[in-house]
Amino acid sequence: MKGADDLRRHAKMQALIGRVGNELIRRRYASTAELVAGLYAALVQYLEAHELIRNGPFDAAPCRNATLADLDEERMATFLRRARRARGFPLPEEATPGELLTHLNLLDDDRPTNAAMLLFGKQPQRFLISSEVKCAHFHGQEVAKPIPSYQVYKGTVFDLVDQAVDFVMSKINLWVGTREAGAAVPVEYEIPREVVAEAIVNAVAHRDYTSNGSVQVMLFADRLEVWNPGALPPSLTLEKLRHPHGSVPFNPQLAEPLYLTKYIERMGTGTGDMIRRCREVGLPEPQFTVSDGFVTTIWRKAGQVTTSQPESQPESQPESQPESIELRVLRLLTKEPLSKSAISGALGQKEISGHLNQVIRVLLNDQTLVYTLPDKPNSRLQQYRLTEKGRLLLGVLRKWNLP
Repeated sequence: MKGADDLRRHAKMQALIGRVGNELIRRRYASTAELVAGLYAALVQYLEAHELIRNGPFDAAPCRNATLADLDEERMATFLRRARRARGFPLPEEATPGELLTHLNLLDDDRPTNAAMLLFGKQPQRFLISSEVKCAHFHGQEVAKPIPSYQVYKGTVFDLVDQAVDFVMSKINLWVGTREAGAAVPVEYEIPREVVAEAIVNAVAHRDYTSNGSVQVMLFADRLEVWNPGALPPSLTLEKLRHPHGSVPFNPQLAEPLYLTKYIERMGTGTGDMIRRCREVGLPEPQFTVSDGFVTTIWRKAGQVTTSQPESQPESQPESQPESIELRVLRLLTKEPLSKSAISGALGQKEISGHLNQVIRVLLNDQTLVYTLPDKPNSRLQQYRLTEKGRLLLGVLRKWNLP
C-alpha cells in the first residue's frame, strides 16, 4: 500500500482496507524503488520457505526427501566412540541419535541435513548421487584405455576416504625391512600414507556437492592426482596453501565431525604437512592447481619401479628390498597354489586385509591368477594359481633388477 496512512483515501477504499486487514499481510511503500525492493525480499522469503533456493552452506540445508529413518544408528554410535577417544567429545557413548544430531547441528526442523546424510546415511548416494569417489590406476602417465584397475566407491564420507586411501596404498610400491631393530617388521610406502589421506580427505570434505561431478583419484606411473569439483574460498590463494593459513571449510557442518575423528585438522596445516612429509622422504613438493575443479598432484619417485631402500639397510639383505604387494603375491604362488588365508599368513597379516582382496581381484581380472575351482569362486577350498601370463610378468619384473 502506497503512503504512510489511509486518511486521504476514498471512503470505499478505506472500507475495503478495513475489511481485508485481518486476512492479508500488508506492507507500505513510499516510492517505486521501495516497492521493487519489498517485492524481491518477499519473493526470496517465499522461495526459501519452499526450499527452492538456499541461503547458507549446502551441507546445512535439509536433505531433500530424507527422514531420520534413512540414517544409520550404528554409524552414529561408532562415531561417538571414535570422537570421544580422539578429541574428548563431550557426549556420553549412550547418547541417543537425536542428541548427537542436535549437538552437531545436523537437523533442520527435525529433518536430517545434507551433512547428516553424508556422515551417517544408510545409502547416502541415494539422495546425493555424485557424492561417490572414483578411483583409477593407469600404468602410464596419461589417461588411456584399457584401465587396469577402476573402482567406484559409495558410502559415508568416512567410508569414501578409507576405501580410496586403501585403493592407492594397495597400488604403490612398498618397502619391507628386517626385524633387526625389533620384533615388528618396518614397512615404508613409496608415498607416506598420511599424505595420500590428506589429499583425499580434503577433496571429500571441501568439494562442491551441488556439482554433478565426483571426486576422482587417479594413480599414474609418475604421480597421484586427486581432483574434486570445487574451488578455493575467496580468502585463500594457491600460494597461501603452501604456508600456515586459516581454516576455511567449504562444508563447515561436514568438516566438524571429520575433525572430531581426526580425519582433518582445524588449523589449516594440512597442505603444509603434505609438503613437509614429501620433502622428508625425498619426494618433490605436491602441486595444487585450479583447473575445472581443484587438483592435488603428488609426485612419485621418478624412473623407478620400486622405492629405493633406506641407507640404513645394506643391499646384501634381500628382505630389505622394496616390492609391491602384487609382486609378493606372485612370488608366493610360483611353487604351488595357495588359498587367500594362506597368502595372507605368508604376508605376515593377522587377517585377510582389504588391500589383499583388492590385489587378488585385480590379478584375477588381468588373468595373472586363476581359480583352482573356477566353477565355485566362493568355495572355502578355493585357491589361486599363477598363470603363464603371471609367470611371464614375474620374469619381466626380475629383469628390472627386482630380487
